[in-house]
Amino acid sequence: MIIGLTGSFGAGKGEVSKFLIEQKGFQHLSIRRVITEEVEKRNLPVNRDNMAKVGNDMRAKGGPAFLYEQIIAKADELGGDVVAESIRTVAEAQYTKEQGGIVIGVDADPELRYQRAVQRGSDTDHVSFAEWKAQEEAESNPDDPNKQDIFGALKQSDVVLQNDGTLEELHQQIEVVLSEVL
Repeated sequence: MIIGLTGSFGAGKGEVSKFLIEQKGFQHLSIRRVITEEVEKRNLPVNRDNMAKVGNDMRAKGGPAFLYEQIIAKADELGGDVVAESIRTVAEAQYTKEQGGIVIGVDADPELRYQRAVQRGSDTDHVSFAEWKAQEEAESNPDDPNKQDIFGALKQSDVVLQNDGTLEELHQQIEVVLSEVL
């Protein structure tokens, strides 16, 4: 089974992946890793703005589902259950479904998501709340299929986990979804 994850910034996609990997034996594939490698190859700083620009450039050259096509091909090579992070375009969500996968969305209150992002402390998260919101808005491009449209992708989800509670509550939601699709 292939599960593609999508969702808003800091909503908990990483926690869903971690649960699927550690508790359910899924293998992990990451679009972020593919884009990070390209950012580094271009000798650019690894930050959210460059990640978005490079990812959008790769999609413009290869097509709106280009990055996810690579991930799904790798998932097919690996076999077994795979969780793939992070769907950022409508085309990537649609492609995942066309290939027999399911798309799980994750969302939460914006202020809670920002707090989580700051606590996560990755290279892309060292910004103010205003900058963070502006970055999220910049990654919402419903009029250009080659650019990120995180909320458009979220709307394509087969199910959306609302992650405003505890980690245990999120895990319970995942268990319910798995019981319905396995």
